[in-house]
Order: sequence, then C-alpha cells, then structure tokens
Amino acid sequence: MDIRKIKKLIEMLQDSDLTEIEVSEGEESVRISRGSNDSISVEKPLKGSKLKNEPNDEIEPAGNTVKSPIVGTFYRRPAPEKPPYVKVGDAVKEGDVLCIVEAMKMMNEIKSKFSGKLISIIPEEGQPVEFDQTLFIIE
Repeated sequence: MDIRKIKKLIEMLQDSDLTEIEVSEGEESVRISRGSNDSISVEKPLKGSKLKNEPNDEIEPAGNTVKSPIVGTFYRRPAPEKPPYVKVGDAVKEGDVLCIVEAMKMMNEIKSKFSGKLISIIPEEGQPVEFDQTLFIIE
C-alpha cells in the first residue's frame, strides 16, 4: 500500500469523529486507530493470513481483560526509580492507572475499565505491545 494513501487515511481519521479505520487492498491491509488522547497508531499486518502466535490468538484466562489501545512500549511504573502502578493481587478500581504505553515519545496512561482483583500482568517491563494486545486480566 502506498505511503501517500496511508497519510491520507491518517488525515481523514484526524478530521473525523472515528477512532479507527481499516482498509484492505488485495492481500495488503492497514489499520489506523486513534487512542483516547488523540495519539495515532498504524498497524500493517503481514500479507496473507494471521500468524499462529499472534497475541490475540492465545487462549486467555477467565476475567476482564485490559487491552492496549495503541502500539508502543509497555512500562509498569511512571519512572525507573518509582514503584509500579499495580502488582498482581492488588485491588483496582475503574479509572485507576495500570501502566504507561509509550508511543512516539508520548506517554499514554492506560486506565482500568473494571474494578476487581488484578490476577495477571501479561507483558514484561519495556516490552513492545501491539494494538488490542491483552495487558492485564482483572477478576
């Protein structure tokens, strides 16, 4: 897919109320999404079908999942010398900050959409995460 077309799609997304655009052209496809703080992420899947080991294809434990709204780097703490926002076993409330996903030098706070007990933290500190990848599981 031509980069000019992708740039045009990004402009269209910014000028509209949409939060996501996905376009397929033959075997190529691109998904462009806008996070809650207007950061833009572009995901260009490989040609053909999905890979078997993609994060969304894994079996997940029961519970409410908090997924990444953007592509970026996962951080559990606000700064290297600070303690993590949450640990497994913590009680979290809807709206609590769980982590940061850095995208293009912008720090995006990821907040819980659920209240309950945090039972799992999937990515490791500093690990790259994909759009819609599960980050946390809350019971």
